[in-house]
Amino acid sequence: MARIVASAVRTCFGDGAATFGALLEGRSGVGPLRHVDAASVNVTRAYHPADDGPEPRYGASRLLTSVVARALADAGVDAGTERVPVVVGTGLRELRAVERWAEGRDELELHRLHFGPCLAELGEGLGPVITLSNACSASGHALALAQDLVDSGAAERVVAAGTDVMTASMLAMIGRVTPAPTTQVRPFDENRTGVLLGEGAAAVVVAAGTAGPGETGLLATGLCCDAHHETAPDVAGMVRSMRDAFTRAGVGAEEVDLVVTHGTGTEQNDPAELRALRRVFSGPRRPVLTGVKGAVGHTSGAAALVNVDVAMRAMRAGRVPGVVGLREAIGEADGFRFAHPAEVPLPVRVAQVNAFGFGGVNAVTLLAAPEVAA
Repeated sequence: MARIVASAVRTCFGDGAATFGALLEGRSGVGPLRHVDAASVNVTRAYHPADDGPEPRYGASRLLTSVVARALADAGVDAGTERVPVVVGTGLRELRAVERWAEGRDELELHRLHFGPCLAELGEGLGPVITLSNACSASGHALALAQDLVDSGAAERVVAAGTDVMTASMLAMIGRVTPAPTTQVRPFDENRTGVLLGEGAAAVVVAAGTAGPGETGLLATGLCCDAHHETAPDVAGMVRSMRDAFTRAGVGAEEVDLVVTHGTGTEQNDPAELRALRRVFSGPRRPVLTGVKGAVGHTSGAAALVNVDVAMRAMRAGRVPGVVGLREAIGEADGFRFAHPAEVPLPVRVAQVNAFGFGGVNAVTLLAAPEVAA
């Protein structure tokens, strides 16, 4: 049995507590796009960190270091003396630093394109540092590998993390597939107009043993790489990743109380995700659904672990935030219930976290409250 003993997050709202509070209040952190010329990418809005100043040379590393340091401290891990492997999931790594170099704005230190140097600043015990570039489910894959390392006895504690900042190339990609710039991410809404990026990072410390007070049971992560299409999601692949998680965890779909959806607010993802959920949760008891990207944007490689942090806080608080930006649900949502923050209490014993990436790189994690994990 594995457990999550600490979690740290950075989003446009700040840390995990600030993010969860903003979600419960139904706030959106969207604001004007910074650092990249809006006209050149057809994107005018984004979810930047609240304390964002001048654009740093290695922004993904800076965010990563902050959350890993916080998670280690909360877990009581001395990175100066303890050997702790780190698995980092990312979609873009330090591509923005390369873009700035290509524009003639900065020098480029090639060794800083890997996350090892920045994490070494936190302690000599951190390592090896393994980086996975698995699109928007990257930190979910990092979590799966971290659990494998713990369950196999290869390490006592492992850090799983995710980090990404915006790049001009990714902004241009999302800006060129919509006729007019998107103003806010509106997951599962009839009037959704597309996705927007959010900068962020998240880290958890995974350890062996039964979850105790203040901890969360890490039951399993189901994985799938269906390679159905370069960008379009495949319902069957989503279903396989969910069922893989159930098989690995030894739980049934009827035991899931909450699904923290991927929910990108796009024409392709939202209907496909709901169709997949309908196939998996075909019985009379269906979980409550929520999603965070309307509030914090799409944090790319960090998205899976941001969702994990929200799920854990919902378990502890007995409150589940609603979906910011959702006003009129699409037809595929019929028969499902989205969370409403005023609904208190809303007990969550088992939670599912969805993360789906380009190329059908999927990761679905199942979490359990301590009494269930025991």
